Amino acid sequence: MTQLLIEMVAPLIIALAAVWGMTKRVDVYGALVQGAGEGLGVLIKIVPAMVGLMTAVYMLRASGAMEAAGALLAPFLTRLGVPPETVGLLLVRPVSGNAALGVGSELIATYGPDSTVGRTAAVMLGSTETTFYTIAVYFGAAGIRKTRYAVPAALCADVAAFLAAAWAVRLIFGA
Repeated sequence: MTQLLIEMVAPLIIALAAVWGMTKRVDVYGALVQGAGEGLGVLIKIVPAMVGLMTAVYMLRASGAMEAAGALLAPFLTRLGVPPETVGLLLVRPVSGNAALGVGSELIATYGPDSTVGRTAAVMLGSTETTFYTIAVYFGAAGIRKTRYAVPAALCADVAAFLAAAWAVRLIFGA
């Protein structure tokens, strides 16, 4: 019974939204089509930024720059209590969610899901955002050219989340 309720949550929400719209005399299908059209317009605006970000991430990984940065940052991260193996994730996560999932999957496959590195990687993936992608998408869709303090503030939040993730894993699992 519980499984059936879990499986029915999304369809019920959609049905309730449609019924609510009809009671308010809204053309639900017309609103859906109009929203989909606006979504495609936003997609056309953000695709160039997405392609540029993905290209940059793959170039950094292929050039070995990520590994070099990881070797440079490892001693500093060890002092902070962050597993040095997660350096690749720290560098990639703000730029690309797909690349970060790839790095996280590699870490979990290499060290195991119950290892300190695997747990830390999983918590880091769940507690941080693809900062540059998000800023490119939302600011691009809104037509904002100058991000001002948004990028530094978001990167500070990412650093805080990475540190908190590592500390939380150490605190909870005693690693």
